[in-house]
Amino acid sequence: MLLEGKRLLVTGILTEASIAFSVARVAQEQGAEVVLTSFGRPMKLTQRAARRLPRPPDVLELDVTDPAHLSRLTADLGERWGGLDGVVHAIGFAPAVCLGGDFLQAGWDDVATAVHVSAYSLKALAEAALPLMKEHGGSIVGLDFDARQAWPGYDWMGVAKAALESTSRYLARDLGPAGIRVNLVAAGPIRTVAARSIPGFSTFEDAWSTRAPLGWDVADAEPVARACVALLSDWFPATTGEIVHVDGGYHAMGA
Repeated sequence: MLLEGKRLLVTGILTEASIAFSVARVAQEQGAEVVLTSFGRPMKLTQRAARRLPRPPDVLELDVTDPAHLSRLTADLGERWGGLDGVVHAIGFAPAVCLGGDFLQAGWDDVATAVHVSAYSLKALAEAALPLMKEHGGSIVGLDFDARQAWPGYDWMGVAKAALESTSRYLARDLGPAGIRVNLVAAGPIRTVAARSIPGFSTFEDAWSTRAPLGWDVADAEPVARACVALLSDWFPATTGEIVHVDGGYHAMGA
């Protein structure tokens, strides 16, 4: 099994439809021990989803914008496991004004929230994991949506994803000497709770169904999960700072 004996932290699960849920499930099937995070009102949803995993994991409280939560996470995982082998960053949020097609409408406070939660949080999570990974290395994998283009309705979340991509490269540079790899998986559109909150999400669905040469199923997160698990494993020991596209090949096609 690819992840036998690995200890993983998985963020971003709301329901069984979450991409991170599929990552956690496949990781457990491949031998990993998993802990999830959530906070506030979504905590009950995450706990409910956790009970549907092959081995229901604990759910730790984590608001990734709260330094106290991050410090407590490091301490908790250190006490629980003494180390950490992998982290899945599946965190993203933008206020409604930041989405929907009126790019000029959003003010800085809302944009700052989107960038903080969706991009800076990768650095914050990596920093929390570093004391648990620096002796033996590890893998940090984030979920991305290709930020090279301006997508309909995606607006400031697209900007936040571009910041996420850049952040991952700088983290790859700075954490590489500790043997920690940092990569992103740019997924095609999956019909999650978060995706349904994006105005015009059906536009993505329609485009992918006709242009992805391998085809694309918006209800199937398994291909994305398998890519994440592969990057969390020891099978990519010299790959870091990379963005792996799992989108049926859509990204490589012209108009």
